[in-house]
Formats: sequence, C-alpha cells, structure tokens
Amino acid sequence: MKSARLDIQLLFATRTIRLFAYGLLSIILALYLSQLGLNEQRIGLLLSLTLAGDVAISLWITTIADRIGRRRMLVLGAGLMILASGTFASTDNFWLLTFAAIVGVISPSGNEIGPFLSIEQASLSQLVPNRQRTRVFAWYNLVGSFATALGALTGGGLVHTLGIADISLLVSYRTVLIVYSAIGFLLIVLFTCLSPAIETGRLRQAASEQLFGLHHSGKIVIQLSSLFALDAFAGGFVVQSMVAYWFHIKFGIAPATLGGIFFGANVLAGISSLLAARLAAKIGLINTMVFTHIPSNVLLILVPMMPNPWLAVLVLLLRFSISQMDVPTRQSYTMAVVHPDERSAASGVTNVARSVGASIAPALTGQFLASPALLGLPFFLAGGLKIVYDLLLFQNFRTINPPEEKRK
Repeated sequence: MKSARLDIQLLFATRTIRLFAYGLLSIILALYLSQLGLNEQRIGLLLSLTLAGDVAISLWITTIADRIGRRRMLVLGAGLMILASGTFASTDNFWLLTFAAIVGVISPSGNEIGPFLSIEQASLSQLVPNRQRTRVFAWYNLVGSFATALGALTGGGLVHTLGIADISLLVSYRTVLIVYSAIGFLLIVLFTCLSPAIETGRLRQAASEQLFGLHHSGKIVIQLSSLFALDAFAGGFVVQSMVAYWFHIKFGIAPATLGGIFFGANVLAGISSLLAARLAAKIGLINTMVFTHIPSNVLLILVPMMPNPWLAVLVLLLRFSISQMDVPTRQSYTMAVVHPDERSAASGVTNVARSVGASIAPALTGQFLASPALLGLPFFLAGGLKIVYDLLLFQNFRTINPPEEKRK
C-alpha cells in the first residue's frame, strides 16, 4: 500500500509538471512560428503534423508498454519531448521543424499529447479500486488543468519580463522552449522512480494475439474511438495556441494578457473536472458527459459573435467553466467498460483516435485565420461538430453502464 501511494503521488507529480510545460508552450508556440517567418497556412500545417506524429508514436508506445515496461515507455516519451523542443529552439528550417513535430512530443493545445496519458490512466486504474476511479481521475485532471493554467500564465509572463529587459521576442520564445526541454529531463528522473507495481506483469496469451491487445472489448473500443475522433477533430479547430493567436490577431491582445486569460480558463476547467465526479455519482457517467458538454459548445459558438474582446473572453471563460466535465468521466467510462487486461490498449487506441481527429483541423484553422472573413469559422465548426458528437454518444451508449452504476 505504501508503494502504491508513492506511485500515485509520482503519477500526479509527473502529470502536473508535464501539463505545466504544455501550458507554458501553448501560449507562444504559434506566435514563435510566426516570428520565424512562417505564414498562417504553414503554422496550421505544422501544428497538424505535430498532432499527426503523435498518432504513430502513441500507438506504438502504448501497445507495447505492457510488454516492454510502462516505466521505460514513459521515459522514452519524455525523451521525445526533449527532442522536439530542442529542435524547435535551435532552427528555423521548416523541414527540420516538420521532422521534430512528427517524431517528437510537443503540445500545441496545452492538453495532453504523447503516450503519457494512456499509460498513466492504466496504471492508476490498477492502483485504485473501481469505486474511487472517477474521483481519482477527476483530481488527476484537476491538477493537470491547474498546471496548464500556471504554465500559460508563466509563459506569457516570462516573455513579457524578458521583453522589459530588451530581449528580442525570438530569443524570449526560444527561452520558453528551453524551459520545456529542461522539464523533459526532470520527467525522466521522476519516471525512473516509479515502482514495479505499475507494471501489468505477464499478459494473457489470448490478449497478446489480438490486434492492439484487444480481445473481449474490441467492438466497444472501436465505437468509442470513432466518436472520440469526431470530438477531437472538432476540438482541433480551437486548440489553445490557435485560440490565443486568434485573440492576438482579432483584438491585438498581448502574450502576457493572453497568459492571464488562459490561466483563468484552465483553472475553471480544472474545477469543472472535479465537480464532474460528484455529478456523475448522481446521474451517471454518460449523462454527465453529454449534458455538460452541449452547453459548453453553445458557448464556444458564441465567442466570435461577441462585439468586443472582453465579452469574447467572458464567454470563453464561461465555456471553460463546464467544458472539462466530460474528460474524467470519459476516461473513467473507458476504463470501466473494458476488460482489466485491455486497459492500456483501450486507452491507447481511444487516445490515438482522438489524436487522429485532432491532427486534421489545425491546418484548416490556419487557412481560416489567413482570411479576415473566415476568422469565426473555426469556433462555429468546433461547437457544431461537438454537439453532433454529444448526441451520437448519448444515442449509442446511454444503456451501457459501468460496473459501479449497474449495482445501483
């Protein structure tokens, strides 16, 4: 039990540090690429390739993690963070940046990317009982959202502080990338401290013979993955770095102010994920996912319709205050409805499906942001498609309950 508690604490610590790094970078990434001389189309394409590369890397790592070792694969993921940020900080060559975006791990959205989430979720599900799973996932997402918020605030503040010291924007942005790389080294140290308790041991032969380690739960994982891909595709239109860029070109908001805005947004998102556990205990996981997600997407559609920047920010913050209530419930539901020895694979496949969906939209967003007449289109597409996802999810899964709800 003492070992399990320490592992849980370490997994929460790595989640916190990693999401801080993602938030730190998300505020300045598109601005940095613009400073390098890339136009909106190339920025959008590069961010799409970043997410597309995550698909192959995550699928490979998560589907072999239970055989090779979860700790080893987590260390490898941290190494890929260092590769990506080091390359981005050291060159302005588009093709080298493209290589680093595809092979490395770098988050344009401030959200999870890479193999970490799938492996950590499977490990936490192994370390805690079913009745505590959603609550633990809620806290896991809460600390992540707070860390992203603090990272966004720090990233904007760091650029502002360096600007006061007469350091150029390009050097300031590269300083943020260097900090991101240093965090990758810290993660390597923490991952090596995890105990063997997070490992699965020997998988059953029947599981290892099936595609991606799925046997009993293949059908439901495919159905969930298809829907999650649609949701992520919609979300790809409004990744945090592109929304920050939208506020910058639409209203001229400075990076330091953007950092403060997204600090508040991610704090609200974290609180919403914590409230999700209590709501799910009363109305169920699927109902919580759907009935909180639809209003948040209506608010998303309203953002570009606001006549001034502060009303747009207010609507965005209202949206964030309920936008993440589906995240811990979605993660918990996926872990609950699959066989225990399929959790790593199921989490990996569903998260890869989300990465596939999310990788396409930023390139389109880049095209839209290059045209003043289409600036609001990413918000309309994202909100509308997410509502379609909510309705399809409710229709297909409202009668499939996790074990803790079947006992009610």
